[in-house]
Amino acid sequence: PTPQVSQRRDPHPSRMQMPQGNPLLLSCTLQELLARDTVQVELIPGKKGLFLKHVEYEVSSQRFKSSVYRRYNDFVVFHEMLLQKFPYRMVPALPPKRVLGADREFIEARRRALRRFINLVARHPPFSEDVALRLFLSFSGPDVQNKLKESAQCVGDEFMNCKLAPRAKACCPHFLPADIQTQFAVSRELIRNIYNSFHKLRDRAERIASRAIDNAADLLIFGKELSALGSDTTPLPSWASLNSSTWGSLKQALKGLSVEFALLADKAAQQGKQEENDVVEKLNLFLDLLQSYKDLCERHEKGVLHKHQRALHKYSLMKRQMLSAAVQSREPESVEQLESRIVEQENAIQTMELRSYFSLYCLHQETQLVHAYLPLTSHILGAFVNSQIQGHKEMSKVWNDLQPKLSCLFAGPSSSLLPPGPLQDGRSS
Repeated sequence: PTPQVSQRRDPHPSRMQMPQGNPLLLSCTLQELLARDTVQVELIPGKKGLFLKHVEYEVSSQRFKSSVYRRYNDFVVFHEMLLQKFPYRMVPALPPKRVLGADREFIEARRRALRRFINLVARHPPFSEDVALRLFLSFSGPDVQNKLKESAQCVGDEFMNCKLAPRAKACCPHFLPADIQTQFAVSRELIRNIYNSFHKLRDRAERIASRAIDNAADLLIFGKELSALGSDTTPLPSWASLNSSTWGSLKQALKGLSVEFALLADKAAQQGKQEENDVVEKLNLFLDLLQSYKDLCERHEKGVLHKHQRALHKYSLMKRQMLSAAVQSREPESVEQLESRIVEQENAIQTMELRSYFSLYCLHQETQLVHAYLPLTSHILGAFVNSQIQGHKEMSKVWNDLQPKLSCLFAGPSSSLLPPGPLQDGRSS
């Protein structure tokens, strides 16, 4: 999108600064990106509004030391402002809006997605210095949406405010390889492959975390059933009188096992939740970033390049009309009007060429930003391995503590027996 600008304001000073050295290089490490800000998005209990109920979120920023209340529609307006001001950058998508039937699971999934969105934006180098982000994270007035819209009025997009934009056509051939379009296609294919692989990893990680939570529920029910069996008050029939003491001691032992199984269930649930937060969420964060890169590539092809081609086609038609007018000796006034339109079209083509090169400049930087996030893979794998080690270690301790308590289950009237070993061929070893 290219905003119509009638009166330009001076943008933020940091937006006007020229990059030092090679202007195409983005020298940011993952640690530096993560250190820019950490934003929490928490659900405020209870829905607001008299007629149309809506959900509110508390958005807290470490960088601005702020805590503000935001609705989903506030995120929507902020997202629109980013697309308007930064059409050639990776703007993460927002989660979908569900008008009716928004259950607890949907609301929680949307809260997580909003948190990923705002953290990616807050850590993005150009976005992090923009006034719109500061307003969204720190403005506590009654109408943040109008405040955001006012901040974007008469400012124009990044192309109009960046001093490098007029020089983009000269800079890009100097710093970028001659086969830039080929390199762009290769980079796009690589990131598409990375996205597909991480999408499958995310799906598997979700299944693993879900199984841990299901395992917790099964262990809890298992322990409750053992406790219910031990608490059974049905009278013992006379037919079993010879074994009455055995059944009584068994019941007494079974009754107390629910505590250990509840602890096992708690450990399994903790492991599942930890993997959801530390593994699945980080995978989703990276997937959101990769998806925004794919969206940017489509905007580049369908937007500025397409408009450039249309402008060239229109210019070609005008030139043919001009030649036809010269041959047919039309009136001077109509020829002058046609010449004026051709000059305007030449200026439009020049602007579109500059936008095309500036778009390539931004794409080059955004590609580097994606690769700066790639080391997040080691964070994800480390969190997954540590969760598995810690979870199995804690559960193993509970199982080992549980084993001695089973000895009374195998005690006979006159002797204490050890629990039997594993079954082989249907027989006890």
